[in-house]
Amino acid sequence: MVLILAWFFSPRLQGWIPLWLPFLGFAALEAHFLVAGLRERGAAPGSRGSSARGRSPQESDVAELGGEEWLEPVVVRIEGQDVWLPATGKSDEEVAELIDESRERLRRGEPAEAPEEPRTAPRRRRGLLARLEGLAVLGVLGFVLFVLVPDGGWNGLDQSERTRTEARLSSEAGRIAGHEARIHCDAEGEAVGIVQHADGLAEVGGSNAFLTPAICFRLHRLAFEDDEGSFSQAARALAVLAHEAWHLQGEANEGITNCYAFQSGVELGQRLGLSEETAARMMRQQLADNATFARSAPAYLVPQECRNGGSLDLFPDRSRFP
Repeated sequence: MVLILAWFFSPRLQGWIPLWLPFLGFAALEAHFLVAGLRERGAAPGSRGSSARGRSPQESDVAELGGEEWLEPVVVRIEGQDVWLPATGKSDEEVAELIDESRERLRRGEPAEAPEEPRTAPRRRRGLLARLEGLAVLGVLGFVLFVLVPDGGWNGLDQSERTRTEARLSSEAGRIAGHEARIHCDAEGEAVGIVQHADGLAEVGGSNAFLTPAICFRLHRLAFEDDEGSFSQAARALAVLAHEAWHLQGEANEGITNCYAFQSGVELGQRLGLSEETAARMMRQQLADNATFARSAPAYLVPQECRNGGSLDLFPDRSRFP
């Protein structure tokens, strides 16, 4: 759970861990709770490794958490005295043995109940073990966050690198838009991000577009560090930049803009360092996933003419699409 929460608030993790992995982890956690609840609900009373039944403590409980004082006592008349014995759940032979022991103690002038033996501390040891396990998990998580994660995300870049990246992305957006464009990597989250449920935003026919820091950082790694990174994340970043660039060009329809972006994303990926084959596979993946993503946002579904030889094909002379 800590790792899942950390992913949402850490650009370092977002740049290193694929988007689907935290949600898969969260789904697995929910499934674990569901299965555990169903098992507990359907379990028969006293079925956890004990022959005792009903409301009596299980043998493991008595062994771990204390002596026979856990058992429900019954009153027995011994030598003219009422004696409470922990007899619930015991066999007749065990009850008879308890009565004999109590009778012998009374004859010796001792209390009928056996003196309580000093308890060991298995529960304390178990609690200590749980704390040590928790510290170990936190240690591993800290190691992953601060050692294995290779960089500090967009905010980890110095100002000169951020400026250089925005300039390069602005140039690429301008090539698609057909006029000067300005890409802003919105580190403050004022225009795009989790709150706005958008990776990018652009002025239709204007000059300014905004991208999330995660998108900018992935494109920075691709353009300047020759790091393709996660296939799906790189594909998404290229598609978002191309999509906003087409809005700057003047296209307002989201579905058509997506269609154009998937096609322009191939050459965009090549200019940023990918091979033609890799860039084409990335955009084909984005096109294939479009119908799934568009279920929650139908306006972004590409039209039927977004196909090889269709009216939205930007390069009808090519056999490849996109």
